[in-house]
Amino acid sequence: MVPAALLRVEGELPFVDFGHGTSLKVVFVDLDAGIWIVRTRFAPGTTIRRHQHTGAVFAFTLEGTWKYLEYPEVNEAGSFLYEPAGSIHTLHAPADQPSAADVWFVVHGANLEFGPNDEVAAIVDAASILGAYQAICQRDLGIVPPVLGARS
Repeated sequence: MVPAALLRVEGELPFVDFGHGTSLKVVFVDLDAGIWIVRTRFAPGTTIRRHQHTGAVFAFTLEGTWKYLEYPEVNEAGSFLYEPAGSIHTLHAPADQPSAADVWFVVHGANLEFGPNDEVAAIVDAASILGAYQAICQRDLGIVPPVLGARS
């Protein structure tokens, strides 16, 4: 039997406030493979703390601009970015843009978020991002969204 394609429409997976100038929706998780896909909006002026990826990351920018403070390149609408495993950077959305940067990320593995002394302050992976997203949706909206790949 051929598996069916699965679809989620815009309203089924709401954006939720993740703090620090970000809102996101978790679109897909593969908990066994450690893959997670999120659509994230970064308000103008947002800076996400320095972090390292344990696996490859693919990013596609839908709207706005953002960059890594460690590099000169600027991601703008229509840009595709590949980040190899082990890359370290600090994401920043410039304060002078008129709207949020809207970006799709496909993340393999975990993000190791660094504290002020370069210690690992947090680890974000497929399971933790899914759990946080579902908890915020339940608390703020009274729903558990039907994220593709999530186990009931």
